[in-house]
Amino acid sequence: MFKILAFETSCDDTSVAVLDSNFKVHANLISSQLTHEDFGGVVPELASRLHLKNIMKITKVTLEKAKLELNEIDAIAVSINPGLIGALLVGVSFAKSLAYSIGKPLIAVNHMLGHVYATKIKHPNLEPPFLALVVSGGHTELVNFHSFEDFEIIGKTQDDAAGEAFDKTAKLLNLGYPGGPIIDEIAKKGNPEFVRFPRALNRKDNYDFSFSGLKTSVRNYILKQNSDFIKKHLADIGASVQAAIVDSLVSKTINYAKKSNSDKIIIAGGVSANSMLRKNFKEQANKLGVQIIFPALEYCMDNAAMIGAAAVDKYKRKEFADLSLNAFSKKGLRFI
Repeated sequence: MFKILAFETSCDDTSVAVLDSNFKVHANLISSQLTHEDFGGVVPELASRLHLKNIMKITKVTLEKAKLELNEIDAIAVSINPGLIGALLVGVSFAKSLAYSIGKPLIAVNHMLGHVYATKIKHPNLEPPFLALVVSGGHTELVNFHSFEDFEIIGKTQDDAAGEAFDKTAKLLNLGYPGGPIIDEIAKKGNPEFVRFPRALNRKDNYDFSFSGLKTSVRNYILKQNSDFIKKHLADIGASVQAAIVDSLVSKTINYAKKSNSDKIIIAGGVSANSMLRKNFKEQANKLGVQIIFPALEYCMDNAAMIGAAAVDKYKRKEFADLSLNAFSKKGLRFI
């Protein structure tokens, strides 16, 4: 059995984890940067500085929690793309120096592939073929996996990702940041049919996503209302926005599952924690007779355990990176 020390610093969460070859998580620590709430979104330079400040301390505590010494680690894994370039560079630079200092192999991981592998923590025997919807703060892709190395991107966002739509709506409504969990909570008390917001690219055999028009529609709607109306119907507006986002994600995924005769669907990424998304996907999958699989809630958001999980197969294949490894911010599950 081998053990991997993994790092995730792609955005505003500094995370370090230890995971073994059976996908058992021995420790997974996440330090969230609450400072960004004051700005209504992530400030890249601030995120980088906070990663730099915290990463060594979190690494030490993670190893203590896992009851391991650094020399008992067999490999170092790190997320190298996509994400905020400055934030990624902190994790990559630290991981490279650590791998060099202890003479252990270095493994580069695509952040989005990490989200898919997060399901392996709860379902270690899970293997393709399956259809995967990777839906998070900055990324939305529908991917048909023939194997973990052979996959086809069926659709992707043309502008804003689903998570960005949640965040921008929350900002317009002065709800705070991050928007997804906040809207999910208030929407439970609202009417999802209160406002019919647009479902973009709603055409047959179109599996791409677009949420910028939804953001504009929400903004225009809010500007037409007075503050008392907004306050009274905050839950209804939140529920209506959530319904527009979820409907698009569910309908396109289920439609392609029908077309491709997929019998297994993975939903991964931060937005996969959304309660309405989970409920609607389960209902539609049951009607279709398709197995639907979500990561455990604690592994939906950005975390290093998912990066370690994605590194397990790479370790077995001896797909190691050298010390010239660099971070880059290009979006897409295929890029590494």
